[in-house]
Amino acid sequence: MKEDERVIRMSDLRGWTPSRPSYGVVGWPVSHSLSPAMQRAALASLGVEADYLAFEVRPEELEAALDAMGKAGVLGLNLTVPHKALAAGLVDELSEEARLAGAANTVVFGDGGRRVGHNTDARGFARAIREEFRMSLAELKVMILGAGGAGRAIALQVARERAERIVVANRTVERAEALAREIAPIFLDEKLVGQAARLRAVPLDPAALAGEVDGVDLIVNATTVGLRPGDPSPLPAHLLRPHHLVYDTIYNPARTPLLEAASEAGARGANGLSMLLHQGALSLELWLGRPAPVEVMRRALRRAAG
Repeated sequence: MKEDERVIRMSDLRGWTPSRPSYGVVGWPVSHSLSPAMQRAALASLGVEADYLAFEVRPEELEAALDAMGKAGVLGLNLTVPHKALAAGLVDELSEEARLAGAANTVVFGDGGRRVGHNTDARGFARAIREEFRMSLAELKVMILGAGGAGRAIALQVARERAERIVVANRTVERAEALAREIAPIFLDEKLVGQAARLRAVPLDPAALAGEVDGVDLIVNATTVGLRPGDPSPLPAHLLRPHHLVYDTIYNPARTPLLEAASEAGARGANGLSMLLHQGALSLELWLGRPAPVEVMRRALRRAAG
């Protein structure tokens, strides 16, 4: 098996030297990732002689793995679940986006293995919404389900783009409230009347959601509910309306319970494949300093997703 087709584990990294200039994705697990198919197609399209590898690394191994990759001359990495927050504390420098998000999904290696962490999830999400629904976040009232890593990055982007309204819902309401307080300074103008209604934090339960859902346009699932067979929809189906736009950051399965419910309600929905595409394109541009071949990457993703 060629090196770029196998999963590389921590035991393989000890004394490892790549056969060509290399980039990669780090996760636990990682074999399901569609990033290799997308990024390999992009590198080939650009005529870049490099590999894009899959590294399966446990959270407790991440620091040692990053050290080993830096010494081996790896040029850049994507980080996926569960490493994004941990990686933010294991780099030498964080971009402003990564610092605000508290997570790094992209690492650029510099001289001597110096690591700079970036976060392309937020801008990738904004591009995905514009592409899927032909609307910008500034035009929308947005409900975000989940205040964890993905929800945090999305909430920050929605606030930066000055959406009309933001509702953050989380199972532990204190976490939703903390996120709302954090984004308030960049979202609210204290001189305007009615600010309390523009930014809300509520528990992720049917009664609380019912009181808010008719006042939003875009519903975003930033939880992991829908990943596993038998999962319910994170938002009760009866709360969805035909006017809603529904975006599920999960892309496998392609039709989650939330998207099935949206379809039954007559609402427009999309899965997270477009966010994966655009965050990956932004990562590639950080590594190479040139525009990414987005359409090539899109076709490769669709083939890989089946």
